[in-house]
Amino acid sequence: MEGTPAQTGTHRAEPDTDLTSARAGDADAFARLVAPYDRELLLHCYRMLGSTADAADARQETLLRAWQGLDRFDGRHLRAWLYRIASNRCLTMIDRRGRRELPMTLAAGDAEVSWLEPLPGSWLGSTPEEQAIDRETVRLAFVAALQTLPAAQRAVLLLRDVLAFRAAEVAGILDLSVPAVTSLLQRARAAVADGLPAPSSTSDDAGLDALAERYTRAWEAGDVDQIVALLAEDVRYAMPPEPRWYLGSASVAAFLRDGPLQARWRFLRTEANGQLAFATYMFDAQHGDFRPAGLDVLSVADGSVREVVSFLDADFAAFGLPTTLPA
Repeated sequence: MEGTPAQTGTHRAEPDTDLTSARAGDADAFARLVAPYDRELLLHCYRMLGSTADAADARQETLLRAWQGLDRFDGRHLRAWLYRIASNRCLTMIDRRGRRELPMTLAAGDAEVSWLEPLPGSWLGSTPEEQAIDRETVRLAFVAALQTLPAAQRAVLLLRDVLAFRAAEVAGILDLSVPAVTSLLQRARAAVADGLPAPSSTSDDAGLDALAERYTRAWEAGDVDQIVALLAEDVRYAMPPEPRWYLGSASVAAFLRDGPLQARWRFLRTEANGQLAFATYMFDAQHGDFRPAGLDVLSVADGSVREVVSFLDADFAAFGLPTTLPA
């Protein structure tokens, strides 16, 4: 993961007045104290856990524990202290709940599966710089690859390569030695690099817009040939929570002809995990309108769709999407 865009500003001087007031029980002062780190803590928990619901719980628990333990904070390096609480909370949750899966990473014979969840675009930063960093480090392929790592390797990789903590700081956060941090980081980098497909290409906005428009028109017209023309030969297509997935454009085409394209569709473009995504709506004859069917997250490279993950149970409300579309 060398070369991954990293957060900067590991150290930050904390306002003495807010810290003093927060220790005296001023909740507003505490909120001001932690506000600069709130969003990045939430994304860190998502990368660790692969679930927006679990990430929100972990972030909330982190802030609660920080508030309750503020008298034990030495007043230095608040960011590192918060990440110590958040990382350890995530490690505990991973130990209890296991890892999140996509069908492509699912081990044969797994009976009980917790599925990876897509990330709404509203979770990303508000500035162009923050958004660029966030998009690169919440890509679906990266988060899925993280879930295959042992929990300690996952934490070390994120703290070092994404959040730019020094090795000694990571050792302090996770109660490890510096040599242990170095060893875990080397193994994590090798494992993640081996498991990642080509990154999504979003540099050509006009090209991506054109592809998105063609993809939408093809689906809404039920034109399998036009859909397949936009897919890479080695495209992967999955639909969690369904464990089955398809590899190759011919296999995907056969599946689409026999299944989804028997229905009528409407697509709304959106964003998930910093990638091109579509809210998909299938016509419901009983109600005479289009109802949510899934959130399709696309990985695009070299002008072709390399992967489609259709989250059939996605929470449309979390993405600010309508629950029905008129016929």
